[in-house]
Amino acid sequence: MIHFPTMLKRATAALMLGSLLALAGCHTGNTKDEVSTASMTGQFDATLKSYKDGQFLVDGAVLSALDVGSHFAYLKDQGKLPKTVLLMPSDDSKIRKVHLQYMARMQMDYGFTVFYDNKGALTKINPVETKARALEDHHAPSQLPDEQKGKSASSGGFDPSQQQQQQY
Repeated sequence: MIHFPTMLKRATAALMLGSLLALAGCHTGNTKDEVSTASMTGQFDATLKSYKDGQFLVDGAVLSALDVGSHFAYLKDQGKLPKTVLLMPSDDSKIRKVHLQYMARMQMDYGFTVFYDNKGALTKINPVETKARALEDHHAPSQLPDEQKGKSASSGGFDPSQQQQQQY
């Protein structure tokens, strides 16, 4: 039987314990792609803000999802397409599911990586889990004049007997 010196046993035990702690330390982080928003805000190539009705704020301008897609297409043509994009909530609107779906579509179309502020933690958008949505233009609901409210398309206005016949 082989006898090892006591010092060698203790050194081996300390080495194994140290490696075990090092491996445990590597695994303590989140398994999701989350990082603190405050620490990473300046690290992105482009920053967008969510706005009402699935629209976005880009450099202070309110754009529909289709317009934001056109903006990224232009940047791609110019060779200035960002590699990372941050989506933040604006003062007027929080980030909604529709915003994430539009950004997932743009991520698939243009190949950049999109992160969003999820209650103070940055989360990476996964286009497969988010179910990317086709880009749409925003159409605000049209307002009817007061005299037209409450009338159907078939009621009112046109009487064919009053129309004058024109001869050619």
